Amino acid sequence: MSRAQKRSAARLASVQALYQMDIRGSNVVEVLAEFENHWIGQEIDGVEYSPAEESFFRDIVGGVVREQRSIDPKVDQALADGWPLKRVDAILRAILRAGVYELLHRKDIPPKVTISEYVSVAHAFLDREEAGMVNAVLDKIARAERSDHLQAS
Repeated sequence: MSRAQKRSAARLASVQALYQMDIRGSNVVEVLAEFENHWIGQEIDGVEYSPAEESFFRDIVGGVVREQRSIDPKVDQALADGWPLKRVDAILRAILRAGVYELLHRKDIPPKVTISEYVSVAHAFLDREEAGMVNAVLDKIARAERSDHLQAS
């Protein structure tokens, strides 16, 4: 499995872990341990969970938790008027937070890669319209925060 595939799996696992934390109120240490020991690279109920780059997984989950106070206002600003982040579905919240964390704090990853990856994650959980919203929100934030890395589309 390539590094890109392991990173894609880490992004997917990160979104699932963030969702679980949001829904259950679990803390980051519990969720990281659970995913690393029981999900990543395992088969559960006939579903094979791909091996993931665990350090990347930990960075995203821990980074979102650590930086959430700076991430959420940026997402709120990028969302349509009247739709603050707290009003969107928990899985959509997890996707947006992870994507924005990566855009803001992983300068080693091109913004277009980050946006494309989280739109793919969105397609796994959400309908086409919501996946489009992920694309729009992440693109808007990338243009504001990392315009030097984006070519005008």
